[in-house]
Amino acid sequence: MKRTLILSTLAVASTLALAACGEATDATTSATTSATSTATTTPETTETTTATTEADGEISADHNDADIMFAQMMIPHHQQAVEMSEMLLAKEGIPAQVVEFAQGVIDAQGPEIDRMNAMLEAWDQQPVTDSGGMGTMDEMGGMDHGEMGGMDHGEMGGMSGMMSQEDMTALEEAQGTEAARLYLEQMTAHHEGAVDMAREEVADGQNPHAITLAEQVINDQEAEIAQMQQMLTDL
Repeated sequence: MKRTLILSTLAVASTLALAACGEATDATTSATTSATSTATTTPETTETTTATTEADGEISADHNDADIMFAQMMIPHHQQAVEMSEMLLAKEGIPAQVVEFAQGVIDAQGPEIDRMNAMLEAWDQQPVTDSGGMGTMDEMGGMDHGEMGGMDHGEMGGMSGMMSQEDMTALEEAQGTEAARLYLEQMTAHHEGAVDMAREEVADGQNPHAITLAEQVINDQEAEIAQMQQMLTDL
């Protein structure tokens, strides 16, 4: 009887010991998994948060006249590029690669227009609209009164790389492959002008956000110039 009781007691003790060991193992495994997950996801989360913060960061109020001029001139420059691209996309018979490129111009430069207008507002300047209005000269603090008053897209052929009204009319009237060729030739000159303007901002500007955008314009549009030259060869 005593032996049976002792054996029973030992059996219960063994069961409890095994259960405790299992719980400890589960706890250790859970802690290890949690630590591994945290170690794996934390850098990615931090990187994503940092990128979002940088993209959405408040625009520095620090600026000079070159920064204002860059935004005020580059916005209508971008607006015309978007207009040219929309004009081309409305046509039939345009090669697929040129259609894709034109849509890319719209997708890239539209947000950049918004960004530059946000810069102007941060610097207490009048935003530039696409309705032929760049504000009055009093509203556009960095520009001389005889330079750009009342100018719309078609009247700014003197701005670096901008198309004249005659250029825009020619593009509007062209069709098919000829329209694609004219668009690429015009947009190449247009991009070259944008690169020149952006280089001036990098050299003379003060605002870090404006300079960063100018550097992006240089990198993106130089690559697109090479792409357009290849497309012209392929037509």
